[in-house]
Amino acid sequence: MKNIAFRVLALICLLPLANVYAQENYKEKDSKYTYQNEGFYEVKIYSEDQLKFKKHPRNIILLIGDGMGVSQVFSGITANKGKLHLQNMKAIGFAKTQSSSHYITDSAAGGTALSCGKKTYNGAIGVDPDKNPLETILEIAEKNDKATGLVSTSAITHATPASFIAHQPQRNMYEEIAADFLKTDIDVFIGGGETFFKERKDGRDLTNELKGNGYKVFNNLKDAKSTKSGKLAVLTAPEHNEKFSQRGAMLQEATDKSLEILSQDKDGFFLMVEGSQIDWGGHQNNTSYVVGEMLDFDKMIGDVLEFAVKDRETLVIVTADHETGGIALLDSDIAKGFVKAGFATGGHTGVMVPVFAFGPGAQEFMGIYENTAIFDKMLKLFRFKN
Repeated sequence: MKNIAFRVLALICLLPLANVYAQENYKEKDSKYTYQNEGFYEVKIYSEDQLKFKKHPRNIILLIGDGMGVSQVFSGITANKGKLHLQNMKAIGFAKTQSSSHYITDSAAGGTALSCGKKTYNGAIGVDPDKNPLETILEIAEKNDKATGLVSTSAITHATPASFIAHQPQRNMYEEIAADFLKTDIDVFIGGGETFFKERKDGRDLTNELKGNGYKVFNNLKDAKSTKSGKLAVLTAPEHNEKFSQRGAMLQEATDKSLEILSQDKDGFFLMVEGSQIDWGGHQNNTSYVVGEMLDFDKMIGDVLEFAVKDRETLVIVTADHETGGIALLDSDIAKGFVKAGFATGGHTGVMVPVFAFGPGAQEFMGIYENTAIFDKMLKLFRFKN
């Protein structure tokens, strides 16, 4: 009996660790070196006459393709027979991604550099190298009466989205990160991670607390379809969302829903959207995974650009926190949409990542600079009084 009791107690103690490690299981190798696209899509290319923007942005949409380097971008171009929506973005720069602790950053330090404008150590979420909280662009936008939102194809508590809203010394503190959402006034957030809001060591059910704070809370986008205004939280999976081939148009639908709600704010909005799993395909050395996620990310970019063209006061920025996989494109075929790739690593690399910009202020993002400069440029263009 004592042995049985001990084993049960050990299992209970290990459950939180199981949740933590489950968050990282996307790094398991599943090598595949080719991809043949079967789902080609039309790309709308805007003429110069359509691109008449206001002088300053009222809204900023930051789109982060996690792990997306130049090779990932061109793999998408190759797979869709030479065209991506991304190619409408003519202002192009490059960001250096090194963290304060490592030549090769992780997503936590990379995300914090983008969200807070400060270099920090690998694993840090919204804190400086001394673990002091840093104000994020999302929090500054809130303070200046703008609506705010986060969307991710990972858990919303994962490193990149977390770095825009939470302040924790380590990225694997998922329950603490989830609790940080309750300390903000974010208007919309959509992503996985329901487990960390409901099945917690402290016994709190954060979804009930969110409802008490005026949020409509759902666990799928279909049920949220009729919600047109107000505060919205959609926790689309217990942990991470499924890969591109299984989750459907979740990223587009989540982004469109966020824009529908946030655009009603007369003071404007800040929205960060992450295509998380480009990175995961790189970790797995899986060309099919990388390219499929890249195309899914680009379809969402198409929706965002269409919104920006109509709105005329929206700046769109597309970048990455780092490159993953050290991808080399080999003997591929643009006419057939066929991609063949090789990988230098199953981890991240230290190369610069591209930065694409579109809309009012886009020219600010040309050149080569530190990743922290993206925060500085957004802050400058928003022209906040506080």
